[in-house]
Amino acid sequence: MSSEVLARREAVRTDRTARFERMVEIRALEDAVRGLFAEGLVHGTTHTCQGQEAVSVGVAAALRPTDSVCCTYRGHGMGMALGLTPQQVCGEIMGRVVGSIGGVGGSMHLCETSIGLLPTMAIVGAGVPVAAGAALTAQVRGTDDVAVAVFGDGAANIGAFHEGINLAAIWKLPAIFICENNQYGEYSPIAATTPIANIADRAVSYGIPGEVVDGQDVDAVNAAVATAAARARAGDGPSLLEMKTYRYAGHSRSDTAPYRPAGEFDRWYERDPINTFGARLTSEGLLAPGDTDAIAARIAGEVDAAVDEVKGAAAPGVASMFENVLV
Repeated sequence: MSSEVLARREAVRTDRTARFERMVEIRALEDAVRGLFAEGLVHGTTHTCQGQEAVSVGVAAALRPTDSVCCTYRGHGMGMALGLTPQQVCGEIMGRVVGSIGGVGGSMHLCETSIGLLPTMAIVGAGVPVAAGAALTAQVRGTDDVAVAVFGDGAANIGAFHEGINLAAIWKLPAIFICENNQYGEYSPIAATTPIANIADRAVSYGIPGEVVDGQDVDAVNAAVATAAARARAGDGPSLLEMKTYRYAGHSRSDTAPYRPAGEFDRWYERDPINTFGARLTSEGLLAPGDTDAIAARIAGEVDAAVDEVKGAAAPGVASMFENVLV
């Protein structure tokens, strides 16, 4: 683990102002990524997480670097929250050697095991059983580490969701299952695919705690995950947390989300996670009036510089395909 990544990891764990800055950084990079895709500089597809920053940062703030995190193809924010730099994330998205795994994984396959980020999953729901396996590893080894699966609302309707959580509940594995409910599974609103209002209510069928959390509030996310982590570390088994949040961008690439009802975006943006947290820190005296704008301007410049650096980096060669193949 580089000293920079470690410092970024610890800052989110210990400093609420740093959490605000990381949320701003995630938003800025994701906005830049959409522009890069439009320029033809991102190959394949990409899925951004504007609006969901409080979930990523709140989760990361409650975990240790030795804990494991499995997340989805919409994982840029989680990677940065855990400590990846903008260069590492953008480099992977653009297929450059400065990416977190050398540019061979792309947008949907970020990884940095030294800070607990297991390879992000392009298969919907795949992280649920993988997290159960990572939790079993911790249990067998006798550590007090926890494993976290972050998945979307659509994943709560597939077999891996049931199988992974059911097994974790039976064996009391130190796992936290976090549904990042951004209201849409690809292009379908949750009400069209799920017959209950709260996915967290499914926890009762596994005999584990379930909680609905305000996914627009980084402090609320942090508190809920910290409680679930303490329970898991004590040997009391897994929890199911549902973070109610909203996806500002479309599902992927050039999707402009024309399927949204009129006014829906505006209603969610009234509780934008960055704006509300910045206002809270200002009211608490941790930020002075005007600091939020200054931070946003500074970070925008840093992200622009990171993108320029990545544009100038080399692409991996053909031999790179074999560098992570082990026997």
